[in-house]
Amino acid sequence: MSAIRHIVCGHCGRTNRLPVERASKDARCGACHQPIFTGHPIEVDEEGFGRHVANNDIAVLIDVWAPWCGPCRAMAPMFERAALALEPKVRLLKLNSDQAPAVSSRLNITGIPTLVLMRGGREIARQSGAMDARSIVAWTEAGLARS
Repeated sequence: MSAIRHIVCGHCGRTNRLPVERASKDARCGACHQPIFTGHPIEVDEEGFGRHVANNDIAVLIDVWAPWCGPCRAMAPMFERAALALEPKVRLLKLNSDQAPAVSSRLNITGIPTLVLMRGGREIARQSGAMDARSIVAWTEAGLARS
């Protein structure tokens, strides 16, 4: 029997079971048939955040941001580029702190932009302040290696 990983679809929110040895980059959702990984971060609300953190067997990198925040807007294209390098081993999420205040509070977000790296529902690393794509990738890989 082969090992299975659970991956949440960014389009419909369904949890998919993927064999570990299968090429995840080409996988499609069993429910909506969209690609599971697109090389782009997924914008989530409070419910979507909870689903991705609880049901993904891969690490989840969350960019907590707000539309009025200049550094957040400057980092957005960098986070987008980082998705190309980090998927499919990491799911990248964008969480608008203004639209998800309960999650922001639960995560103890005191400044934005803040990156939170989670695995298995628990935080393994955190970084506040804008970063370029190369730094985001390096910081994420270092956090994964330490955990």
